[in-house]
Amino acid sequence: MSMNRILSVGVVGLGYWGPNHARIFNNMRGCRLGALCDLDPDRIEKMRLRYPDTPCFVSFNQMLEDVNLDAVVVATPVRQHFSLGKAALLAGKHVLMEKPMASSTAECEELIALAASRGLTLMVGHIFVYSTAIQMIRKIIDSGDLGEICYINSQRLNLGVFHNDINVVWDLAPHDIATILYLLGRAPGAVNCQGHANITPGIEDVANVSLSFDCGRFATIQSSWLEPRKVRQMTIVGSRQMIVYDDVEPLEKVRVYDTRIERPPYDQTFGEFQYAYHYGDSYVPRLEQIEPLWQMCQHFIDCSISGAPPLSGGESGLEVVRILEACSKSLQANGGLVAVADAPRILRPLSGVMKTQRMNGRKPGVFVAANVV
Repeated sequence: MSMNRILSVGVVGLGYWGPNHARIFNNMRGCRLGALCDLDPDRIEKMRLRYPDTPCFVSFNQMLEDVNLDAVVVATPVRQHFSLGKAALLAGKHVLMEKPMASSTAECEELIALAASRGLTLMVGHIFVYSTAIQMIRKIIDSGDLGEICYINSQRLNLGVFHNDINVVWDLAPHDIATILYLLGRAPGAVNCQGHANITPGIEDVANVSLSFDCGRFATIQSSWLEPRKVRQMTIVGSRQMIVYDDVEPLEKVRVYDTRIERPPYDQTFGEFQYAYHYGDSYVPRLEQIEPLWQMCQHFIDCSISGAPPLSGGESGLEVVRILEACSKSLQANGGLVAVADAPRILRPLSGVMKTQRMNGRKPGVFVAANVV
C-alpha cells in the first residue's frame, strides 16, 4: 500500500468508545472518517449532526457493501467482536478491535489466522501501552534503575458502568493485564481470581486477580464497579526503586521513589540481624501530554499503510483473553489456582522507545515502532 494513501475508516459501535474513535479519525492525518454504524437510531442521529458528510448505517453489512472502506474500528460489546471483526476481515478491511479482543481464545486465533492469510492489520485497543506514562515506566524498567521487579499491584475502581453480559474482570482487568504484560515482557504461568456478585446475580462486580510468573514475579489486580471514587493506580516495586503510576492525576502521573529494603549479607546472632530501610528522594519524570487514544489510532493507520506489526496486535489480544479465560475458571473453582494455557511464554517486547512528533505544531503525530525482536 502506498505510504501516501489516505485510508477511509469506518466505526461500528457508537456507545462510549466509538464516538471517541470517530472524533480522532475525522481529524487525523493519513485517513478520513468514511462511515459510521450503530443499531441505535438515536445514536446515529446524534453522529449525523456532528459529521453531516459521513454516511451512517444501522446495518454493518450494508456499510461494508455501500462504502469503499479500507479499515474498520469495532467498538461494540465484546459478544459482537468476533462476528463483526471476521466480516470486516473477509471484506478485506484492516481491523482495530476494542478490548477484549473476543469472547474466547478460539475466536481470537481464528481472527489472527484470517488477518494473516489476507495480509491485513489486526490490532487490539490496549490503549494504556500507548500512553506516555506507561512508555516512560517501561523505559525506566529497561534501564535497570528499578533493579529486579518484585511485584506489581494495580487498582481499577469506580462506581459502574454495570454490564449484564460480562463481569468486572472482563470489563476492567484487560487494561491492567495488557499493561503488566507489556511492562514485564512475559506471560503468567497461573492465575487466581476471586470475586463476588453484589448487584446482578451471576455477574461479579468486584474481583481480585493474582498473576504468578515462572520467574518468581507476582502481580495483583483489583477491579470494582462498586467504589465511591474513581481509582486508576499501579505500583511497581523493584529491588532498588519503586514507581507509583496514578492515571487520575492530570500532570504528575508517574512518581519514582528511591526507596528500598536492604537485607544484610549475613547474620551471626538475632541481635545483629537488622533490615536497612533506604529512604531517598522521589522525582516526577517529564511526560508529553498526548492523548493515548490518538497515539493508538495513529499507530493503527501507520501499520495499516506500512504493513508493520502493531504494538498491540492480535497476539497481544489473544494473550489477554487467555488470561481472562483462566480467571473465569478460577472464579468457578472458588479462587483456585488455574494454569494459563500454553504458559509460560516470553513475549516479544519492542527493542526501542515510542517516539512522538507534533504535526503543524499542534496535532499529535507519528508513532514510530522499533523492530520487533
